[in-house]
Amino acid sequence: MMFAPVVLFAYNRPDHVRATLESLAANAGAGETPLYIHCDGAKPQAGGEERERVNQVRKVIREKQWCGRVTIVESETNRGLADSIVQGVQDVLTRHGSVIVLEDDLLLAPGFLCYMNEALRCYENDADVMHVSGYMFPVSVELPETFFLQLTSCWGWATWRRAFTQFEPDARKLLAGLEERGLVRTFNFEEGYDYAGQLRANAVGTLRTWAVRWYASVLLRGGLALFPRQTLVENTGFDGSGANCKSLDQRFGNEMGGDIRVMRSPLQESAAAREAVRRALQGSAAKPSPPSFLTRWKKSFRTFTRMK
Repeated sequence: MMFAPVVLFAYNRPDHVRATLESLAANAGAGETPLYIHCDGAKPQAGGEERERVNQVRKVIREKQWCGRVTIVESETNRGLADSIVQGVQDVLTRHGSVIVLEDDLLLAPGFLCYMNEALRCYENDADVMHVSGYMFPVSVELPETFFLQLTSCWGWATWRRAFTQFEPDARKLLAGLEERGLVRTFNFEEGYDYAGQLRANAVGTLRTWAVRWYASVLLRGGLALFPRQTLVENTGFDGSGANCKSLDQRFGNEMGGDIRVMRSPLQESAAAREAVRRALQGSAAKPSPPSFLTRWKKSFRTFTRMK
């Protein structure tokens, strides 16, 4: 069985990237998975401490043979996360028909790779399916094992070459397309979250992110994204270390589940899942502060090693 390649983007968080790689290596199939690691260069204004963290990341990724074949791409200049991801994904897709995309602040459940590869094979030839999400929002209703949404998530995801050719980088064009077709409310998940505000910020240059542009590209094409019933990804970047994740938005925090089996579903959005996610996005009740990144990583890694 062929395993889709994984591309991982890292910058200056050595502890985070080590935890991500440990959780990836603990997955069944990691030994047969090609891994591409893209390390961004230090920013021009970076001081000595930040440059040392960039160098430490480059040491961490060489600590072990994390996957079957590891290719390291190190940039001497700082490209920024958005440009790094778009270019890196496109580069991998020139060599492979599909790709699984990770950033350096994700912990993966032991069944993550199996789910991703099953989904990529199952829907390989379905043009309407453009995205596979490893993350699922915390919802309070029972949902099918897998289902479709007209929404993408950037926390552990996958796509195909045929789909990513539809990516439109110009936020102004995307915003105009959504407005012309009356899709802004749909894009905002019925006012569950201000995705349009993010897209406008990209259009005027006050924000530079890639994920909202990919989401808009998929929606404008009428594309679908496959989601698991329970998340297989946890984001550890809400500790002030990331460029775009400063503090944990409790609407997105969720505990990882176990294995998810992929079975073919009708190629249409699940109305029940959309309503559940809309409610989750709108929920803003205060919750206790989450445990620290190190505490969560230790707990998750003990679970991974027990299940190997």
